[in-house]
Amino acid sequence: MSTALRGVTSHDVTSFLAAHDLPEPAGAPRRSPAGMVGNTPVLWVGEPFNPPGRGFWAKLEGANPGGIKDRAALHMVDAARKRGALPPGAPIIESTSGTLGLGLALAGITYGHPVTVVSDPGMEPLMVHQLRALGAHVDVVTEPAPRGGWQEARRRRVSELLARTPAAWCPDQYNNPDNTAAYASLALELVVQLGRVDVLVAAVGTGGHSAGVARTLRAFNPQLRLVGVDSVHSTVFGQPDGPRLMRGLGSSIHPRNVDHAAFDEVHWVAPQEAVWASRRLARGHCASGGWSVGAVALVANWLVRTEPERTRIAAVFPDGVHRYWDTVYSDDYCRRHHLLRRSPASEPDEIADPAECVVERWTRCTTVTAPEGAAR
Repeated sequence: MSTALRGVTSHDVTSFLAAHDLPEPAGAPRRSPAGMVGNTPVLWVGEPFNPPGRGFWAKLEGANPGGIKDRAALHMVDAARKRGALPPGAPIIESTSGTLGLGLALAGITYGHPVTVVSDPGMEPLMVHQLRALGAHVDVVTEPAPRGGWQEARRRRVSELLARTPAAWCPDQYNNPDNTAAYASLALELVVQLGRVDVLVAAVGTGGHSAGVARTLRAFNPQLRLVGVDSVHSTVFGQPDGPRLMRGLGSSIHPRNVDHAAFDEVHWVAPQEAVWASRRLARGHCASGGWSVGAVALVANWLVRTEPERTRIAAVFPDGVHRYWDTVYSDDYCRRHHLLRRSPASEPDEIADPAECVVERWTRCTTVTAPEGAAR
């Protein structure tokens, strides 16, 4: 430190910032990588994505080192260690499409556990390289299961690896209640940052963050409305299973962490619609993400246009743009998959019941019940 800076006080810094019209510096220095998780920013998304004078608040979970699931990974590992389910130094093995893998790699670094993540050929090369750089072993299944597709194939592979490694522990993100509990912190941050949330818009895959955030927010506002955002060809809300291009939302199985009773409505979104919204957000607001972010933003935009003017809408953006450079933001990829079509319809289709028809585009339903086969 230079002699000129010795003895500088926080008052000196505050005075300097005020005199030069500069923002306050970011949070305190961190002594552990896990300390970088949480306290993510909230951004007002108004024009040009939304109509003049209207908008929603986006919780930018891409500001975490790996994304929203850093919270769940750290919490599940910590809770398992405290109750003795995960001995010191024991291996962690889990199925993931990507983001939880980054969180588990962070947890492995933080707590000293080797991590194996089981994925499938759809995992982006950037994600594979990043996981390996963080010290995780990536095990890729080669064939989808006849029922449950790639997701079920990954789970079966996890079971095989666990059988071979008796000391290993699996977080089981789909059914572990610690996954849901991890997101109380996100909800409390929203309360501090926004004061009140009337409508929460959240993507649904394992069901962890939608259930955990809504449960805590309703302790402050029992009238909160929860709007779930799913992928077409996902079984979460009673549609039939089918091939899904989008990763990070939707499911081919029935995770117990999905709290169906908590939702007021659900929207299914197709890949081309999510791409359109993600790219428009990036151009207009310099803050976007992948499939989940695009799908959530599309629905939040509709709510902005249809809800009463003073309704405070918060949308959870689970990650950022970097993972998707060769998918959502690649013109070649999007052309191959016919994703660069005209902009989505201004309104969703409406169905009275999830079993009414197989949806192929943006569709809304206000009847939300646990589908047959889902754990209750």
